[in-house]
Amino acid sequence: MTAAAEAPARTRRTASRPTKETVLVGAVELARAAAAEVADSPSDVGEHLGVAVDGERLVSHRFAAAMKGYQGWSWVVTLARVPRGRNATVCEVELLPGDGALLAPDWLPWSERLRPGDIGPGDVLPFKADDPRLEPGYKSTGDPEVDAVAIDELALARERVLSPRGRDEAAQRWYRGSRGPTSAGAVASAADCLSCGFLIPLAGPMGQLFGVCANAWSPDDGKVVSLDHGCGAHSETDVEAVPSDWPDADPLIDETTLELVEQPAGPAEESPEAAEAGAAAEVVDTPSAEVETQEPGLETAGTEPQSSPADAETPDAEAVPEAE
Repeated sequence: MTAAAEAPARTRRTASRPTKETVLVGAVELARAAAAEVADSPSDVGEHLGVAVDGERLVSHRFAAAMKGYQGWSWVVTLARVPRGRNATVCEVELLPGDGALLAPDWLPWSERLRPGDIGPGDVLPFKADDPRLEPGYKSTGDPEVDAVAIDELALARERVLSPRGRDEAAQRWYRGSRGPTSAGAVASAADCLSCGFLIPLAGPMGQLFGVCANAWSPDDGKVVSLDHGCGAHSETDVEAVPSDWPDADPLIDETTLELVEQPAGPAEESPEAAEAGAAAEVVDTPSAEVETQEPGLETAGTEPQSSPADAETPDAEAVPEAE
């Protein structure tokens, strides 16, 4: 064995910078200036993250992207030089994502990323001939009379109608939505829509579970609701009486204080003498009135005329002097 063979094999060290690309690897400031020129602001170019040799006389410098919302992204500046050249040349500047970078979702066609509620006034959906939610409503038989009866009398003129899958999807969507039994208003309601007088039932299979609300005071007016839905505008419920937040206090009676109240003056009272005179006048007037009702000279059979005390005391008419 030779001495060279006996000598231990030496490990080869890889230099951090390729000796042949010293010019390109050392052109960090040139690469930074190129990235800053492309960016909106020089502050968008962060620290130098490293360099990679892409090929012969071709390297790429990476700088951190300091913009908000671009976490994990980096500026990549590719430099090159001509054979035996001492000057680096900028090939391209790109903003590329790294590991853990925030990326946009994968691109989807417009018809696939469309969601309920996205259609606005004037928008038109593209026709889908193989929609699984629909099925043929009526196929012509070739007989004009049969087709006329089906179209005119049975109203089967629609080319496509809901398929069982379309009805099931609609029922699940309505039942699990905000007008089903699990909404906050339905849970808090005292009765369900099935017993409400404002419910308009639907015809067909969907009427077994849904109806239309016709109460102007309800938040679901004019909308499809499940029969076990509910709200505070139910036709048969009422508000429970609650005690007042400010009840009346018990009255306080003060029995220790005397309050003098002046009474208004009433009509003048008659004196005792005037009262007695009035009573005597009533007593005298009563028999005289009875006497005047009898005709003079009329006597009752079996009786003798009686003279009144007034006649006995009254003097004769001749003895009374005439008044002058």
